[in-house]
Amino acid sequence: MARIVGVDLPRNKRVDIALTAIYGIGRYTASQIVNDLDIDPGKKVDTLAENEVSQLRDKILDYKIEGDLRREVDQNIKRLMDINSYRGLRHRRQLPVRGQRTNTNARTRKGKARTISVGRKAKEAGRKSG
Repeated sequence: MARIVGVDLPRNKRVDIALTAIYGIGRYTASQIVNDLDIDPGKKVDTLAENEVSQLRDKILDYKIEGDLRREVDQNIKRLMDINSYRGLRHRRQLPVRGQRTNTNARTRKGKARTISVGRKAKEAGRKSG
């Protein structure tokens, strides 16, 4: 099993795809890393030799990944909230940040829809008093 920067790479996947399991490494970066090290991108992770795994570890240390990257992203968001920028306010209110509409279709950011309905008893009470 290849363990790189605290992440177990999926054994049965290709090397270039398995590297994307590391936070901060996408498809493009993974293919760049594999090409720089002259490793066959179609090779499965469980067939990698130990020296190839150590080469991958050394190469990946050049990138900002995992904990450092998560910390930096969190600090950037906190900075936006501290300076009261528009984007910071949207983060604070847990609303979409990048200009999406919120009248409909913002469920992932806003949460499950909560319908405010008038109950049957409240309607009947309103009719009797009026």
